Amino acid sequence: MPIPLLAQGITDGFSSIPYAYPVFKTAAGLILLTLLKWYFGGSRNSAERLMRSKVIMVTGGTSGIGAAVVFGLASRGAQIILLTQHPPSDLFLVDYIQDLRNSTNNQLIYAEQVDLSSLHSIRQFATKWVDNAPPRRLDMVILCADTFIPSRSRKLRTVDGLDEEWQVNYLSNFHLLSILSPALRAQPPDRDIRVIFSTCSGYIGAWLDLQQTEGAEPFVPAKAMMSKTATGKMQRPKQPASKAPVNMYGMAKLSLMVFAQAFQKHLFSYQRPDKQPMNARVLIVDPGFSRTPGTRRWLTGGSLWGLIFYLLTWPLWWLVLKSPQQGAQSFLYAAMDSRFGRGPGGWMIKECKEVDFLRKEVRDDKIAKQLWEFSEQQIQTKEKEGATKRALAKKEQGAAVATASATTTPSTQEGTAEPLQLGHTAKTQTPGSRRNRKTKA
Repeated sequence: MPIPLLAQGITDGFSSIPYAYPVFKTAAGLILLTLLKWYFGGSRNSAERLMRSKVIMVTGGTSGIGAAVVFGLASRGAQIILLTQHPPSDLFLVDYIQDLRNSTNNQLIYAEQVDLSSLHSIRQFATKWVDNAPPRRLDMVILCADTFIPSRSRKLRTVDGLDEEWQVNYLSNFHLLSILSPALRAQPPDRDIRVIFSTCSGYIGAWLDLQQTEGAEPFVPAKAMMSKTATGKMQRPKQPASKAPVNMYGMAKLSLMVFAQAFQKHLFSYQRPDKQPMNARVLIVDPGFSRTPGTRRWLTGGSLWGLIFYLLTWPLWWLVLKSPQQGAQSFLYAAMDSRFGRGPGGWMIKECKEVDFLRKEVRDDKIAKQLWEFSEQQIQTKEKEGATKRALAKKEQGAAVATASATTTPSTQEGTAEPLQLGHTAKTQTPGSRRNRKTKA
């Protein structure tokens, strides 16, 4: 059929073929759309490796790119430990894990409750893991957990009183790895140990202002910030330089990358008892822009009108943004490529290839030392405050229980007989007593 049509087009002209031009335009458009989608989809993982017997700990593995990474590693036989803020008995989490086990044909998928917005929760889990004797196997830690609050939304604080973006995106990872460090260093020398951090291009335009990590001020609408001048015009008040707003998300990612380089040096500085070289390597992965729940939250601005705008423009986002599976390719490449099991470590992976850092602060030892000391001091202070609050709450709860038990005495209960007075005998007979029935008989 196509050959006669082509022959007719050559001899009589393409105008003689019915619907030739509409078909040609449609085909050209589909080819162009396919090429654009292939381009924006990014690179594909070319490193294949069986992951059986590997024990991998993953944060943020229940949605977005983290879920795609977990699926890819679990389908290759790895044992997955999901760190989630929900308890393992949560019905939705139970169903998710069971579906993941069935789809990957891998039953070695578990969940542990770790709330990254609580320093106490992180310490409870990590301490329990490290205190296990003999040391538990741990081949890989993948840190995919991420939170991104829209700029027009109210900034949130954690239970520790810190900015949520700062604590979840950076400080929780610092706290977790600081405690798990002995478990990583205790692994046998023949194992390939990797710690994979997640970052994004937002770190490029960020700067470090650690004093603003104690919790952002609540968002104030623009109209509420305006004030009238003497001429009656509205103007926005200027903020002092010390109170200038900071891109907390970008600062957290930049801090995380600085810490990643410092953590690699921290691992290398350890002298193993067996005199073998350190076998743990640190990698940083930039997955690119993907259609994750965090990206949708940022695009919609957390509002209904933003959601409507996102739905109307969804074909555009479908074209230019990666799917979670495409965004996970660089993580899989970093986890499976054999050459990352040796060498100096501290690589940055983007589009399944090694790239250089675009900020010199990432490799600055002085900044890394200041950030490390600040993070340790901040965690110590917040954990002391949290311990004090928990002790006071426990004390108040005990006092409330004691007060409730004291007010509920037998003398105040309905239908309870009056207590006997000292020096008197119980001669009063109740109508239904055995003695009363015997007297009547």
